Amino acid sequence: MSAPHRTGMVWVVWGLVAALAVLHQDLWYWADTTLILGCLPAGLFYHAAFSLACGIVWALAVRFAWPTHIEEWADEFEPPSKGGSGS
Repeated sequence: MSAPHRTGMVWVVWGLVAALAVLHQDLWYWADTTLILGCLPAGLFYHAAFSLACGIVWALAVRFAWPTHIEEWADEFEPPSKGGSGS
């Protein structure tokens, strides 16, 4: 993926994270007694859907906003060898 497109997706991911932070404050379902699917209170259903949305945004963050330059930097160093000289 090209760098400008990747940078654009990073901003999209950050925007989604900000939107989730706002949407987490679900004051509109506190007094709602509606049952979804006949058994789930509306607030609980909202939080289940919200959790799925968080998982999707996290997957997007890993795919598009993960700091690969840090992993590349860490891969430049060789780990110490296992075993020793027997001393």
